[in-house]
Amino acid sequence: MATLRVPDTVPPPSEDCASLNKAFEGVQHMHTCVFGTDEKGIISVLGHRNASQRREIRETYQQLYTESLIDRLHSELSGDFRKAVILWMYDPSERDARLANKALKSRKKNITRLQVIVEIACATSPHHLMAVRKAYCSLFDCSLEEDITLHVPVAVRKVLVGLVSSYRCDKELVDLNIANSEATKLRGAIEMMHLDLDDVVWILSTRNIFQLKATFECYQQKYGNSIYQDIKSCGKGILQSVLRVVIWCIDSPEKHFAEVIRASVVGLGTDENSLTRAIVTRAEIDMMKVRGEYFNMNKTSLDNAVMDDTSGDYRKFLMTLLGAKM
Repeated sequence: MATLRVPDTVPPPSEDCASLNKAFEGVQHMHTCVFGTDEKGIISVLGHRNASQRREIRETYQQLYTESLIDRLHSELSGDFRKAVILWMYDPSERDARLANKALKSRKKNITRLQVIVEIACATSPHHLMAVRKAYCSLFDCSLEEDITLHVPVAVRKVLVGLVSSYRCDKELVDLNIANSEATKLRGAIEMMHLDLDDVVWILSTRNIFQLKATFECYQQKYGNSIYQDIKSCGKGILQSVLRVVIWCIDSPEKHFAEVIRASVVGLGTDENSLTRAIVTRAEIDMMKVRGEYFNMNKTSLDNAVMDDTSGDYRKFLMTLLGAKM
């Protein structure tokens, strides 16, 4: 499911650190002159290491050179390439905590920003969400819930706080009677257009993913439309938009991230922040599925879309994470 390609035999972290340090010192031409940073050398190491290997590289680099690898990357690289590499180098929980903080502190509180919070709460494991909340407190001296309460529109505050406060059971447990009953409750809220009812928040934020998928399936069987479609018919407000993302992130995260990538490359200009986030956060999880959904939804290749809308070392790095041989 992941697209990240890690070699069968990986050098020890000290060797990777030496390769990175050499890349920082630059590319030598004609045995005399040294030009800039060897970005290709950086990609060849960091673009082929998993999260635990990258953590070991960071720790070893600090020990060997008494310098933060992330600080060094920040000083050596630039632009969207630098942002992508540094995001990749954070531990996944710290990365998501930083993404959440950036989304919450952004002046714009539209769905493009707020969906980051939903992704963390609904498209990752319960254990990862707990780790993100812990990292958030450590980094920003307040809880994720506090910042949501302070910085998001009132219309979605209750839903988002409920989602990030939850600790779902991660076992594959399904009760079809509960699925039937809760499908009815969700239908009632949609018919009344009261999408932030306590019942709705409670169901979406506490039930395990398998139970919720069964509830959504039961909903479609009983009422003819998917719950996603019916929420969409309730209007275009921020609450409706957030709840649609919740449904997709629970029911089919690969569809959600395929749509994030499509939205980031369609039209004039590219939303590099969204594109980077989608690829960096899912390359080790389900990017193969995202790629398949992208093709099903758009009848074109995700890889080609990324190639067409990016350039330079930024393109090379993203394509490396997508498993391309660059």
